[in-house]
Amino acid sequence: MFLGEYFYSIDEKGRMALPPKFRVNLKSGAIITRGLDECLFVFGLKEWEKLAKKLIALPLAQANSRAFVRLMLAGAMDVKFDLQGRILIPDFLKKYSSLAKDAYAIGLYNRVEIWSKEKWESYKLKTEKSSGEVAEKMRELGI
Repeated sequence: MFLGEYFYSIDEKGRMALPPKFRVNLKSGAIITRGLDECLFVFGLKEWEKLAKKLIALPLAQANSRAFVRLMLAGAMDVKFDLQGRILIPDFLKKYSSLAKDAYAIGLYNRVEIWSKEKWESYKLKTEKSSGEVAEKMRELGI
């Protein structure tokens, strides 16, 4: 399981370290892809396989299904850790997520999200300010 918020730098070659406790859960392999809200998603192989099976089962005849499948699968790449615990983030994914020098690795139980510093801090501030509204909507869902 992935939990927590960690700040890292991205080096000039596009490599970013992930927290050591995240790496333990990803040592058998990981996939990085476009996420939602302009961040990147990193999944362990088992979680990725579960998600990919659900994605390819979506109705091919529905435009929204095709678009979402393309978003998630077309940008997916295998990642490996180097000796310093860094992964190489492909240029097209850095561009998609506006990653430059500083980034956050956010643990969300079954996945890691990678956010640009600016986008995460803006998103987090907005979400914290509207936490009461969010809590009300979660109540409607039984949470």
